[in-house]
Amino acid sequence: MLSKEQVKHIAELARLGLAEEEVAKFQKNLDSILEFVEILKKVNVSGVEPMAQAVETENIWREDEADANSCGQQFREQFLKNLPESEQGFIKVPPILE
Repeated sequence: MLSKEQVKHIAELARLGLAEEEVAKFQKNLDSILEFVEILKKVNVSGVEPMAQAVETENIWREDEADANSCGQQFREQFLKNLPESEQGFIKVPPILE
């Protein structure tokens, strides 16, 4: 079982401030995780190819091409109509500096 000092050290490395009752809680949680990792270490994975994701996918990217629906004056006007406020063709936002 991890000691409270080890849990506090891990929390410090993760830049987490833990209250004393949280240390005890995470002590149990981290122990459970480490026990599970030990179980996983015993699994025979010889002959299993490494993979980056569980589902095979094709390249789903498309060329970035502009069309009449995605740019131009008509799109700009439609976009500006959906804004709470606009002024002279620009998005109007509240000031952030006084």
